[in-house]
Amino acid sequence: MAVTRASTDSSGSDDPVADRVQAAYDAVARDYDREFGDELDVKPLDRALLTALAELVGNGTIADVGCGPGHVTRYLAAQHGDVLGVDLSTAMIAIARERAPQLTFTAGSMLELPVADAEWAGVVSLYSIIHLTVTERLTAYREFARVIQPGGWLLIAFHVDSFEFTTGEVNHITNWFSRPVDLDGYFLDPDEVATQLAAAGFTVIAKMDRQPAPEVEYPSRRCYLLLQRHPRDKT
Repeated sequence: MAVTRASTDSSGSDDPVADRVQAAYDAVARDYDREFGDELDVKPLDRALLTALAELVGNGTIADVGCGPGHVTRYLAAQHGDVLGVDLSTAMIAIARERAPQLTFTAGSMLELPVADAEWAGVVSLYSIIHLTVTERLTAYREFARVIQPGGWLLIAFHVDSFEFTTGEVNHITNWFSRPVDLDGYFLDPDEVATQLAAAGFTVIAKMDRQPAPEVEYPSRRCYLLLQRHPRDKT
């Protein structure tokens, strides 16, 4: 699932990393949907966290940032009455709209989210920060803090390590679903991510590490952080 900086014209953006991410996900969008569109059916822990987030948010909009083909968005919409999806890949957004025409899906960037300050009550971002450089991740965390209401919620997930890569390493992907791509995937340190999100204005409420679901997903150890946006200081 990809959301970095959106291109503002068809000739490309001034961010070559984002251009590569968008091109990769556009290229594999149909294959990705066929492979992962029903993955939540066999991921009870993921479903539980998403359901908990919807309950914690209560009233207000939940945004699935890096929504891909919209499968997480659809699950959230079954739990909550006000859900939308955002993704950098226009091909992914097209599929998401096909699969759930009643929901709102928007092409956009997590580095410059297309929404006003404090407009969302919650954000879900599963495996979307993994393509961002360190500097870009810090920008994304500040954007999450900007758009989430004080007291609102953030659920974020990322890869930690695998049998191929240790924490801090980068997986450079050149072939995905038998298609040529140019894509980096970062394996992140949970403590570092939590510290950076705290600096951006969040409190970690819960943390879950889990092993991969056999034969369902890439065999990496994963981390899920549930965070709450700091309330505004009283004056």
